Amino acid sequence: MQPFTVPELLASNLGRGAAPALVRADETVTYHELDERSRAAAARLRALGVTRGDLVCLHVPKSIDEVVLTYAISRLGAVVVNINVIVTTRQLRHALRNSGARVLLCTPRKAKAVLDGDAEVDGPWPDDLERVVTVGGRLDDDRAVAFDEVEPVDGPDARLIGADPAFIMYTSGSTGQPKGVLLSHQTVVQSARAAASHLHNRDDDRAIGVLPLSFDYGLSQLTTMALSGGTLVLPKATIPAEVLKTIDQHGVNALAMVPTMWIPLVRLLAEEGRVLDGVRYVANSGGPLPTDVQTAWPTVFPAARHYLMYGMTEGFRSTYLPPEDFARKSGSVGVPLPDVEIYIVDDETGLCAPGEPGQIIHRSASLISSGYYRNPAATAEKIAPCPHLAHLIGDEPVLYSGDTGRLDDDGYLYFEARTSTFIKCSDFRVSPTEVEDVVFSSGLVTDVVAFGRPDELLGQVVHVAVTAAGGGEPDREGILAHCRTTLPPYAVPRVIHHWEGATMPLTANGKVDRPTVIDRMSE
Repeated sequence: MQPFTVPELLASNLGRGAAPALVRADETVTYHELDERSRAAAARLRALGVTRGDLVCLHVPKSIDEVVLTYAISRLGAVVVNINVIVTTRQLRHALRNSGARVLLCTPRKAKAVLDGDAEVDGPWPDDLERVVTVGGRLDDDRAVAFDEVEPVDGPDARLIGADPAFIMYTSGSTGQPKGVLLSHQTVVQSARAAASHLHNRDDDRAIGVLPLSFDYGLSQLTTMALSGGTLVLPKATIPAEVLKTIDQHGVNALAMVPTMWIPLVRLLAEEGRVLDGVRYVANSGGPLPTDVQTAWPTVFPAARHYLMYGMTEGFRSTYLPPEDFARKSGSVGVPLPDVEIYIVDDETGLCAPGEPGQIIHRSASLISSGYYRNPAATAEKIAPCPHLAHLIGDEPVLYSGDTGRLDDDGYLYFEARTSTFIKCSDFRVSPTEVEDVVFSSGLVTDVVAFGRPDELLGQVVHVAVTAAGGGEPDREGILAHCRTTLPPYAVPRVIHHWEGATMPLTANGKVDRPTVIDRMSE
């Protein structure tokens, strides 16, 4: 049976139910057991009054329970609102108010924080929230109920189709309040199908699940493994040593991560002189991967296929660089996936010629979200017809990425930067991504964020914030000397700020929290 919905991804594996679906530490859950556990969890949710169309907020640590509850909510035809556990109580309350979730599933500690929150500090109480349910323990408070103590109520699963809503995923909030991106079952399943196709997934794949399920890239790992009948391996922690231990212990052969995870893992492998020749593929999305790390991939993963990808929550998946082009098209994030078209458009002059930078426009019948939940104005701004494409596709809505890129003569996409982050120095536009890549390649830093600061003569000049490799004050002269050999004079940093801390802060999706770093450097 070809799956069209998230529950059908699980059901499609029941013919081989003894195969492992999930692994965490010493626990293995087969597809049959995952089906039974999600069915039992759905019976408890049914007893709590959850029904088709309801929104259920899932706010628990990455675990087997989180996966079980994800499938359970979907079985009832309810919508999963997964909020990363690292967010503040204020951010959680915002998501609850914005989504109108009726039920919150969370740890006892977070339940207490939500119930006892101060309206001035944590925001008003979410008016639509009817039930606070604790997972993994109970809270001695009549306002909360322990999930394991709910008496189950049996009943049929909801009958769903691909057009039905499946998930609301909140953006990391790097620009303004986080917005909820509404994803249908069709978009989620088609994304898994697109990924499994170009990654050549199969049922003996063991993919490490380091990314949160509240992040589209993390959810895609779960759904892709379910589509192909593979196994998702959940590490106890995402620090490089624990990730490496999990790879060794459970025979992980598929790695898909973001740059903030790839950088320390590749460095650890290089320091230990390790080569992981059992890995079938490595993949990066969620931001540009430094050139040094890309160069190291074939050495530390000699038997792997190497993928660079580009996408966004609103578009889920856009492009990938085929492994055979990894060296030939260095720096590219590839070609459009099936059922995707990519255009480069200048707001004033229209469709860009090869090599000309402009905004990346994403067109797809199945891999674009329904928009921002309860935010029609933001949706209309992000997903709308493009006048410059009217001669090709008429008034069909497309996704405005907010990112700047260019296509080469062969149609390969090169990402440059988020349009809003470009540094305008005199008559030049400086890509912070390019500056960060050069500073990182010096080998003298662990984290780097490039940004512009006002200058009376030039308009803006380049500043960078860095954490020094090995700790302590950065080698500013060494960094500048390296930059001068590679960057044009106007792009060489004028000021190098020292970020005091072992690492820079991350968003809930594991990316460097650029706005926080930049704001603090301005204090």
